[in-house]
Amino acid sequence: MRRTRKHAGGFTLMELLVVLAILGLLMSLVGPQVLNQLGGAKTKTAGIQIKDLEQALEMYKLDVGRFPSTSEGLDALVKKPGNATGWNGPYLKSDVPQDPWNNDYQYKYPGENGEIDIFTYGANGSPGGEGEDADVGNWK
Repeated sequence: MRRTRKHAGGFTLMELLVVLAILGLLMSLVGPQVLNQLGGAKTKTAGIQIKDLEQALEMYKLDVGRFPSTSEGLDALVKKPGNATGWNGPYLKSDVPQDPWNNDYQYKYPGENGEIDIFTYGANGSPGGEGEDADVGNWK
């Protein structure tokens, strides 16, 4: 008589627990670094969008002869304000973008830091802050 032995392949419970412990340890070391990079990417994205808005405002000024007032805001890049003779827009391909934290960009003319101020208050939505909460503007 021949004996056949069926061998079930797979991992033991102990092996699975060791692997899970190693993965947990790696995530606790790597996770914060990945989140910091994500925050930095949002800040860089806001800076790039602000530069694009600034260029669109310069084109608006070339056509109209002035920057939009604070009350006209950045919407003047997409929709013609009533008193803007020479408006040749829209100056943006789509609507005015929101910042990476889903807040509206702030616009002031005349600006406090330059001729125009375009800025966002960062992740916390209020002035000041550090890291991802820091303000991002066209003067920085």
